[in-house]
Amino acid sequence: MTLAIDEAAAAARVEGQHAVANLTRLHERLRPCFARGNPFTQARKYLTGLISDLPHKNGWTIAEHAGDATPDRTQRLLNHAVWDHDQAQGVIRRFVVDQLGDQPLRVAALDESGQEKQGEHTAGAKRQYMGCAGRVANGVNTVYCSYATPGGHALVGARIWLPAEQLDDPGRRAALGVPDEVVFQTKPQLAQDILAEMVADQSMQCVRPATRIYGRSSELRTFMETNGIGYVLRVGCAFRIEVAPGLRFRADEIVAQYLASPQRWQVCSVAGSKGERAYAWAWLSTTSAQHYLLVRKHLTTGELAYHYCHVPQGQPVTLMTLVRVACLRWPVEEGFEFGNDHFGLDHSQVRLYTALLRHIVLTLAALAVCAVTAAQAKTRTPTAILPTTPDQQPPADPGLIALTVAEIKRLFILVTRRVLPETHHLHWIWWRRRHQARARWFHHRTRLRQRLLTA
Repeated sequence: MTLAIDEAAAAARVEGQHAVANLTRLHERLRPCFARGNPFTQARKYLTGLISDLPHKNGWTIAEHAGDATPDRTQRLLNHAVWDHDQAQGVIRRFVVDQLGDQPLRVAALDESGQEKQGEHTAGAKRQYMGCAGRVANGVNTVYCSYATPGGHALVGARIWLPAEQLDDPGRRAALGVPDEVVFQTKPQLAQDILAEMVADQSMQCVRPATRIYGRSSELRTFMETNGIGYVLRVGCAFRIEVAPGLRFRADEIVAQYLASPQRWQVCSVAGSKGERAYAWAWLSTTSAQHYLLVRKHLTTGELAYHYCHVPQGQPVTLMTLVRVACLRWPVEEGFEFGNDHFGLDHSQVRLYTALLRHIVLTLAALAVCAVTAAQAKTRTPTAILPTTPDQQPPADPGLIALTVAEIKRLFILVTRRVLPETHHLHWIWWRRRHQARARWFHHRTRLRQRLLTA
């Protein structure tokens, strides 16, 4: 037993070294995005800080972890350094595609997530529904795309949604650091921008948006159909579909009229983030040979979910293929979970548009390193034993599950850990107290002035 544990530990340590090597490869591929060497070097420090075990990942904590005396270099990297974060996003996407692109099914899963922010001095911040909070709150929403395959997945694209009132006011736009070329776009339009880049580098096979707002966008559907992209779009029960020439019905009416018989439904089981999930599925053709209505029914509650599907001409289609695509919503949600909990996706304390987007892009890079390493490790890990019958007794040794993204991160920390001098951390304690004292002084002066004006 001790020998087996030692062998497993040695193999795990090797995967940590693979993660370091993947970080080096991705960092080198990012070199053309930077105009100067100093920001390029600082980006490596920032990425290492994002993969670290810091509980809060912001400019101060990452700078201290990197060994810098002040956060100036980190803040300059996000705010003022000359580097192309849009180009960097493309490099990250191609890095992920190069590692995961040999899978039989490749899906671009779209969804949005956000970060709660107080006040109105952050680019994109306003009161809106925040999926991260599960309610209406003040914050910033960002549209993300996950490159999802059966072997692994990673977030590869992001666009910050900006409200029209921030863009229409030139003074406020300048205060938030929003470039002149940025115009108002709806969330489906932001998603289309991400997909357009994936079309350009041929890194997409099929699209699976997670929420109904994308399914309602005829502009987005037309874009995908024009570019020969298959999709499985979640739509509402009121979405109208033409099932015969001149006959258009709501999705729920179609189910009631054409799918009432139990024989029209088939129970399919598909792997998800928590294991196998079984639902009843049915599909129905439309007047178009490339379009279908796919319906999912919960086996216990009978709750229905509707999907409008497009299959490019000449491509074969089966019910199971559409079901597998429809069930690939969880990778983008898992990407949010990993990004927020392990890589500081929603930890940034910046307010300007460029700084916020750059933090997101660098977080995508850190997540991509660990996600790719976990996918590679999965091919080298024996499959853990699972039961085949309900009454089967557990084996003496069920084996090990494949290394997860979180475990790869821990192994990366293990093989890269270094101890900085005590004087370094004492300096930072002094620096934070000095900075906070200065901030407190100006805060109290502002309050005194307000009292004088209201007296």
